[in-house]
Amino acid sequence: MKTLFRRNDTKLYNHLSKCILFVGMGSNDYLNNYFMPNFYTTSSVFSPKAYAAVLQEDYSRLLNSNFMNWVRKIVIMGVGQIGCIPYELARLSVPTSQTENTCNEKINTIINIFNNGLLEMVKRFNQATSNAKFIYVNTYKSSRDLVMNSKSYGFDVIDKGCCGVGRNNGQITCLPLQTPCVNRNNYLFLGCIPPN
Repeated sequence: MKTLFRRNDTKLYNHLSKCILFVGMGSNDYLNNYFMPNFYTTSSVFSPKAYAAVLQEDYSRLLNSNFMNWVRKIVIMGVGQIGCIPYELARLSVPTSQTENTCNEKINTIINIFNNGLLEMVKRFNQATSNAKFIYVNTYKSSRDLVMNSKSYGFDVIDKGCCGVGRNNGQITCLPLQTPCVNRNNYLFLGCIPPN
C-alpha cells in the first residue's frame, strides 16, 4: 500500500483510518488441519481449547501489529458451522439421511470454543482502546439459521453440494467440465460450480 501512496505515510495512515477492515481467520486452520487427523497431528497434540487459544493468540498478534495502529474500524468474522458442510458430512460414518440433523455437532462444538474466545478477544480490544472499534460478526449463528430455516430461504437440499464428487458431492469440490445440478437455486452448498 505504501507504493500506492508514494511512500507518504501520512496519506497512507489517513486513508487507513477511514477504512473498514474485515478479518476472517480460523476456518482453514480447522477445516484443512485440525479436522484432518489422517494428515496432521494437530488434533492429537492440542485439545480443542488449547488449539483455539493458539489461533486466538495469532489473531491477537495480528491485531496488535503496527499496521493496525492506523485502522479504526475492524470487523472480526467468526467461523461458520463447518460441521454442516458437505465435505464434513461425507466423512460421517452414518449417512445423513439416518441422522437426526444434517450436521456434525462434535465439529461445531469445537468451532464454538474458538468463536467464544474470539468474542472475548473483541471485548478486550474494545476495552483497551478508545481510538478503534472492533465488531464481532457471529457467522456461526447466521450459518446455523440458514441450516435450521433452510426452507424459508428457499433451500431444499442442505446436506449435499450441487456439484462435486463422492458422498454428498462433498469429498471433492466440483471438477472442471463437471455438470452441476439443474436446480442449483435449491442447494445451500454449490460446490464451486465451474463457469459455463
